[in-house]
Amino acid sequence: MEAVKGARAARVAFAAASMLSLFAMQAVEARVTRIVIDSRTTLTGQSIPYEQLRGRAFGELDADDPHNAIITDIQLGKDPDGKVRYETSFTLTKPVEMAQASGFLWHDVPNRGGGITIVAAERNLGDVGLTSGWQADNAGATAVPVDHASGTNHWVSVPYARNADGTILTGTILGRIVNRSGVASAPLNVMGNPIPYLPASLDTTRAVLTTHTHETIDGNVSVGSVVPSGDWAFARCDAGNPFPGTAQDLDPSHLPGTLPVHVCLRNGYDPALLYQLVYPAQNAWLLGVGIAAFRDVDSFFRYSTVDDTGAANPVAGSIRWAVIRGVSQSGNFTRQFIHQGFNQDESNRIVHDGAWPIIAGRRVAANVRWGQPDGVLELYQLGSEGPQWWTPWPDTVRGLPTRSILDRCDATGTCPKIIEHFGSSEVFALKMTMEWVGTSANADIPLPRNVRRYYIPSTTHGGGGGGFNVNIPDVPVNCPGNNWGQGMFRANPVSETEITNVLRVAMRNWLMFGTPPPPSRYPTLTGGNLVEPTQAAMGFPSGVPGVPASIFAPANFVNPVFDYDWGPQFDRSDATGAPTNFPPAILHTIAMRVPRVDADGNEVGGVPTVLRDAPLGTYLGWNITTAGFHAGQVCNYIGGMIPFATTQAERLATGDPRLSLVERYGTHDGYVAAVRRAADNAVSQGYLLPADHDALIQAAQASNVLQ
Repeated sequence: MEAVKGARAARVAFAAASMLSLFAMQAVEARVTRIVIDSRTTLTGQSIPYEQLRGRAFGELDADDPHNAIITDIQLGKDPDGKVRYETSFTLTKPVEMAQASGFLWHDVPNRGGGITIVAAERNLGDVGLTSGWQADNAGATAVPVDHASGTNHWVSVPYARNADGTILTGTILGRIVNRSGVASAPLNVMGNPIPYLPASLDTTRAVLTTHTHETIDGNVSVGSVVPSGDWAFARCDAGNPFPGTAQDLDPSHLPGTLPVHVCLRNGYDPALLYQLVYPAQNAWLLGVGIAAFRDVDSFFRYSTVDDTGAANPVAGSIRWAVIRGVSQSGNFTRQFIHQGFNQDESNRIVHDGAWPIIAGRRVAANVRWGQPDGVLELYQLGSEGPQWWTPWPDTVRGLPTRSILDRCDATGTCPKIIEHFGSSEVFALKMTMEWVGTSANADIPLPRNVRRYYIPSTTHGGGGGGFNVNIPDVPVNCPGNNWGQGMFRANPVSETEITNVLRVAMRNWLMFGTPPPPSRYPTLTGGNLVEPTQAAMGFPSGVPGVPASIFAPANFVNPVFDYDWGPQFDRSDATGAPTNFPPAILHTIAMRVPRVDADGNEVGGVPTVLRDAPLGTYLGWNITTAGFHAGQVCNYIGGMIPFATTQAERLATGDPRLSLVERYGTHDGYVAAVRRAADNAVSQGYLLPADHDALIQAAQASNVLQ
C-alpha cells in the first residue's frame, strides 16, 4: 500500500513539473523522425483503463556522429546523404488518460522478437510499458511482417554492409548441424532459429564441411573427416526429392523467406556425427543499428512531443523514470547496451535511469559483423568477450585491459541504477560466474554502489512453475539449444516469481523515492560458498539416484568461457568489428566456479527461497543429456529435480543418502510448518512480499505433501 500511495503522490507532483518542461522539450531533436500507429487495443485486468498502441518508428543515424561510432560497419550502410536509416516496431502500453500515469516507463527488450505487455501489477500503478525491436538479423521470429497492424513480434529493419562500389559485402561464417539422421536435408540453425546469412555461392568447393566424432564441454574436439564437395549441396532434399535436391535461393531480397539455409548430403546424416560448415556468406546486417534504434525509440517517447511530421508522441511529457529490462538473451542485450555507451542519446541525455538484466550473465553478440544474436554460447559462439563485470577489473588471463561494463556511461554520467538476478542454470551452462570473479577466478569482484545482485539458488533457467507437489510427472525435460538432446531428470519447480515481485517494487522505489533495494545476496569466494566445480568441493552427496560420478568430470559438467582468436579485425574487448577466423582457435579456457551445496545437493549462498528451504527433493540447475552427440554431458541450460523418498524404507532400498519426507517433516502439518518458517525468514529479510508469503503458506496447506 505504501508503494501505491507514494506512486500516486509522485504522479501529482510530476504532472505539475511536466507542464513546466513541456515547451522546452519541443525544441529537442530526436533521431526518430516519424512514428506510425498501426493499431490500438483496449486492455483489461487492471484498475484503470489501459490501451496498447502497436506501431512503427522510422529513424536515421548520422554515420559520423561519435555517439554512433561504435556501430560495426556503420560507414558501409549509409545513404548518399551520410545517414543510416532504419524502421522498427514498437508497442506502447499506457493508461487511456495519461493524467493517471505514474511517470514510470518499463522499456522491455524482446527475446527473439517476442511480444511483451507489462503485467497487471505494473498497470495498476499507472506505469507505461514500451517494447521495441533491436534484433536486426530479421531471421525467424524477428521477420518483418506484411501486416503491421496485426503482428505481435518485434523487428527492426536495417541496411546490410556494402562495398564502396555498392556490391554486397561477403565474408566467411560457420554453422553447425547436430543430432540429425536420414536423407532429408538439415537446416543451419542457431538456438532453433535460422542462421541469418545466405551463402554467397552454391559452389561447394568454396566451403568446407567437416565432421566431428566427439566434443567435450571443455573444448576438446575430435575431428572426423572432410565431406567431399561433390557429396553435399546447399539445397533442400528428402526421400521424395533426393540429392542434390532443390538448390538454395541466394537472392537476399527474398529474405527472410529463403531461410533457413539447408544442407543436403548425398549419403544422408549420421546421428553419431556433428557437421560443421564453414562457408562464404553475404547480407551482413548492420546489427548495431538495431541497438541504436532501441536507444532512439526510448529517447523519443521520453523526451519528444512530436515527430518531424507533426505526429504527436502519445506519452509526451509523462515519462520521468525509464528502465530497460530484459530476460535471458534480452538481458544479455541490456548489458551490451550499457557497455557500448548506448544509454546516452545523440543529445547527450540519459536514456534509461534503471536497468534490470534478468537471468543474464554475458553480453549478446549484437554489434559485430556476422553476429548471431540467437546464440547461447555453445562452441564457437560469441558472447563472453571483454569485461562482463560492473567494476573495473584486470583481465590478465586474456591479456585485455582493465575495464568494466560501466566505463562509457561512467565517463558521460549516464549510468543507470542496476538490479540483476539469476539462478543456477546460468552458472552451469551460461558461463555466469566469470562476472563474479573475473578470468583469474581467484577473487570476488566488488559491486559498485549502483548495482544490486541476487542469486536464486538451485533454479532452472528462468525458474520453475512453483507449487508444493510430490507427484511431479517423471517426464525428462528437453535440453534447449541447437537440437541438443533430452535430459535425464524431471522439471525443476523452484520458482523465481516471488523474488521478481520483490525486485519490481524495489526498482520503482529505488528510482522514484531513493529507497535502497534489499542487500545483494550471492555466493562468494570469501564467504566459502563459491567453489571449484568438483563433487568434493561442492559437497554434492554421493549415491543420489541417477547422478553418476562421471558427470562431475571437467569434460562433462560446467561450460567454461573460451578465449577465442577471432582474427585481427575483431575487437576482443568490445566484441565489435569483423571476426575472420572460422573456426577460431581457443587461446584459453577460463576457469569457472559454482555454488557449494548442502547435504541434499541444494545450493547455498543465495537469497532465501521457500521451496529450496523447505525442499521436496534435490533441485538442480543442471541436467544430464541422455542420448545423442552430447550424451553424458551437462544438458545445456536446463535444470532438473530428484525427489526425496517418502519413507526411510524407500530411500534405504535405493541407497539414497538424503532423508525421506517422513524423516524430515513427519506429517503434512509438519511440512506446512517448515514452509511457514521458510516464508517468515524470507519476508523478514526483505526477499519475499507479504502477499506472496501468505499465498505460499496457503498453497502448502492445500498441497499433497504427506497427505
